[in-house]
Amino acid sequence: MAYNVLLLGSGGREHALAWSLNKSPQLKKLYIAPGNPGTSEVGENVNLSISDFDQIWSFIQEHEIDITVVGPEQPLVDGIANFLEAKLHPVFGPKLQAAMLEGSKEFAKEFMQRHQIPTASYKVFDQEDFDEAVAYIKEQGKYPVVLKADGLAGGKGVFIPETEAEAIKILKDLKTNSPLKEAASRLVIEEFMTGEEASVFAISDGTSYKVIGNAQDHKRIGDGDTGLNTGGMGAYSPAPVVTDEILERVEKEIIEPTISGMKEEGNPYVGFLYCGLMITEYGPKVVEYNCRFGDPECQVILPRLQSDLLEIMVAATQVKLDDVDILFDDEVRCCVVLASGGYPESYEKGKEITGLDNIKDAIVFHAGTKKEDGKIFTNGGRVLNIVGSGKELKDAMDRTYREVKKVNFDRAYYRSDIGAKGLKH
Repeated sequence: MAYNVLLLGSGGREHALAWSLNKSPQLKKLYIAPGNPGTSEVGENVNLSISDFDQIWSFIQEHEIDITVVGPEQPLVDGIANFLEAKLHPVFGPKLQAAMLEGSKEFAKEFMQRHQIPTASYKVFDQEDFDEAVAYIKEQGKYPVVLKADGLAGGKGVFIPETEAEAIKILKDLKTNSPLKEAASRLVIEEFMTGEEASVFAISDGTSYKVIGNAQDHKRIGDGDTGLNTGGMGAYSPAPVVTDEILERVEKEIIEPTISGMKEEGNPYVGFLYCGLMITEYGPKVVEYNCRFGDPECQVILPRLQSDLLEIMVAATQVKLDDVDILFDDEVRCCVVLASGGYPESYEKGKEITGLDNIKDAIVFHAGTKKEDGKIFTNGGRVLNIVGSGKELKDAMDRTYREVKKVNFDRAYYRSDIGAKGLKH
């Protein structure tokens, strides 16, 4: 069967998903809403609001869409999968109840506690309980400590203060004048876990699951993992810290109980499951879940995928995941994010991007870009993803950075050490 597909989203992850779906022999027509200049090269961009479910449903009917794929977390947490499934339309992405693994840090923590899934110890506070939160931090007396906004915060809701004074300042700021005030109406305070971070991704049909790769993201804005948290400044895949032994433990201790726990509780999980992990001396522990593919991890995992992504997604919506294979090539991929100067705080848009035509030895995934009069301009904090490949990690890094240097826009910024952590393995 040939499928008409609607993909929701506009970032680097969605360009990578569109690029991968476009390779499927089963694809009839791919629409991306609203998409970006990169997605328009592999499908048709359509001007739909991903928060207007009725508008999306009208488009699905008019264009005889066979399956809708949801890229970002917000529509999933808003219940788009529930809305479309109620109309008997196949949708790839978890329903609201399952998406709460990302939608609420408190929900995720309680779920992990119920199912004995390893994670950091924690306590939850309302914004009004500011004094109690301070008292709790003082009582623990361990630094750094981790403060997490309970709600969705676009990858910017985690703080790791090194001192009591810094923790108190962040708590005050979140309570009074932070743009995260709403997301942080409840706050999760966690013990700081020591180890190396990595992400393992699974795809599930609600009953069974398959691992669809692993990667190491670089969340902090500055080289050497310094500065503010961002949505992700680069990634590479596979991550050598995820050894076969670690992966076996992740499946047994984290992914299996998550998928079976969701099903037991009446919320079967369909879609991508992102397990953000800390590989500690005691083994892997969950830092956070996401209810969709990671960005920029998606950009390094999908170019390695040799199987048909559309076939896999359709199988997941039909509870037939066991019928498909997930195969990868044996190359390493490295992705460097070009960001607007000032990101993740204030930055300017509308800077002309030059040099994209000079990139011959890497894939470019657009994120925060727009096209006007045949020219490409910046239109977001994370602007472009440059993805290079190689037999070894060092080859992939060298190739990626060679290509990164060919692209220019005013105040372009990128980290110069993406992948360096993997070299010591």
